[in-house]
Amino acid sequence: MHASEWKIGAESVRMLELGHPWIIADTYTKRWPTGQAGQLIELADGQGRFLATALLDPQDRIVARVLSRERMRLDRAWLTKRLQAALELRHGHADLGDTTAYRLVNAEGDGLPGLTVDRYGDYLMVQIYCAGWRPYLKLVTQALGDLLAPQGIYEKSRPQKTRELEAVSDTKSYGRLLAGTAAPQRLEVRENGLNFLVSLEQGLNTGLFLDQRKNRRDLMSRVPGKRVLNLFAYTGAFSVAAASAGAVQVTSVDASPGYTEWARANFGLNRLNPKRHEFIVGDCQQVLADLGSRGCRYDVVLMDPPSFSTTAKSRFTTRGGTSDLVAAALPLLSGNGLLIASSNHQKVDTAEYLKELRRGALQAGSDLRVVGLAGQPEDFPYPVTFPEGRYLKYALCVKGS
Repeated sequence: MHASEWKIGAESVRMLELGHPWIIADTYTKRWPTGQAGQLIELADGQGRFLATALLDPQDRIVARVLSRERMRLDRAWLTKRLQAALELRHGHADLGDTTAYRLVNAEGDGLPGLTVDRYGDYLMVQIYCAGWRPYLKLVTQALGDLLAPQGIYEKSRPQKTRELEAVSDTKSYGRLLAGTAAPQRLEVRENGLNFLVSLEQGLNTGLFLDQRKNRRDLMSRVPGKRVLNLFAYTGAFSVAAASAGAVQVTSVDASPGYTEWARANFGLNRLNPKRHEFIVGDCQQVLADLGSRGCRYDVVLMDPPSFSTTAKSRFTTRGGTSDLVAAALPLLSGNGLLIASSNHQKVDTAEYLKELRRGALQAGSDLRVVGLAGQPEDFPYPVTFPEGRYLKYALCVKGS
């Protein structure tokens, strides 16, 4: 189809010229011809001038994703070139010593918007965030197989209603094998010299959030001899990092009994005695109140909640929920202790997030100073033209004595 049929409005043209890779549905895109998800279209301005080649996804809010500023075909050669560039970035710029789990392709950050590829040991995990990639899944699988010869390639599908599903997703299979041989139910991978179990088939997530790798390593330098409280501990990756680095006691709190068992298994895998540490299943707000009333004190309190979660007792959202959580945690933190607050909520930027921390500190009547602000590691790159790509916030704050 000719480019003139895929005209975009002045606002979208401006965004494109600023290097943004998304075309958001508007009155102009409503006039587009009927197209199929995965169709390659040539975007044009009001005068019919060619601007970019994009991947169409007519049912989505992001109705097209820019693949190139030139005319192109989404074929094996083009895809292989993009994948090779992604591999080179990691090879040249990411510190992956003693690590076999990391991101190989970070969607927009590697010029492949809507597509991510993660490495877990000898296996790869492909995730598609827009229907436009679905027709090319076989092509992606073949290109990855040729370049990396993994033992197997999995796809984990992202259901649209992730929030509703999160509570019941632990045991459901969202992963399927696309090529190669099946991985064990619990696959062992390494990160910063530590061992972790991941699941490529069950659950919405694999059990290890790869974007916190550098932050976990940073934590290891801060905890020897310290008492650590890890809230929303999930499968205990931060807890394992703390315990292995010499924290005297690590208390891990999570609402899920399944994740807590998984955390214990991760401790065992690293020859750490789970009995020397504490695992609490419960709602974090409630547990903070209980620990406070027992007079428990910690040198480091870490909180990395999901951007949205629902338990039987309460709902947590980053906006609003963070300040309450900080206010509840600060009384348990010793003077000069470290509060580490993290969020992966894409729609809350760093300035907004710091306001949440301020609100929590004022509520608790505590002095709180930021000594470090980190984000995602080098294998999660984002273009400077795509601020949405910078989603991870990791704030290291010291409580006044």
